[in-house]
Amino acid sequence: MNLSYLKSRFPLLMLVFAFGGIFGFIYEEIFYRFDLGEWVKRGTTFGPWIPIYGFGALIILGVTYHIRKNPVLIFLLATVASGILELATGWTLNKFWGIRLWNYDEEILNWGNIGGYVCARSVLFFGISGVFLRFVVVPVFEKTEKKLSRTAWLALCYIPAGLFILDIVASLICKAVL
Repeated sequence: MNLSYLKSRFPLLMLVFAFGGIFGFIYEEIFYRFDLGEWVKRGTTFGPWIPIYGFGALIILGVTYHIRKNPVLIFLLATVASGILELATGWTLNKFWGIRLWNYDEEILNWGNIGGYVCARSVLFFGISGVFLRFVVVPVFEKTEKKLSRTAWLALCYIPAGLFILDIVASLICKAVL
């Protein structure tokens, strides 16, 4: 994957980032409804998206680029990459800033738990989601790109991603001030 390819696919990557964040938010809302028995607003932003899922979707696309036709390898790489992202992010936030955004020690179905930062259920779900991303989401986005005008395509990609990024920044600023 070279720089010119990334530049040409940047709008798609922004759409994948926004989609990943929204997909993660929906997943967590449903999961925690079952886990806690009530609806709980998940995430650190104001909007319906969770940043780690957006970044995770981009990482999955990156690590699976050269094997994008092999669902088994995509599942395995997405599982490992997501597990590393989740473990590294959770540990770093806790160790350096004293922030604990999730703790699998306190959740249902937490088998294969490592320090509360990662568990088998979560990374297996992320592996399945990586296959879904590669074989369903990205092809739908690519077909949509071909059907839309360039202006409409760029708006579709940049507006949700821009709102997501602004929400991340606004959320960080509000939390720092309060």
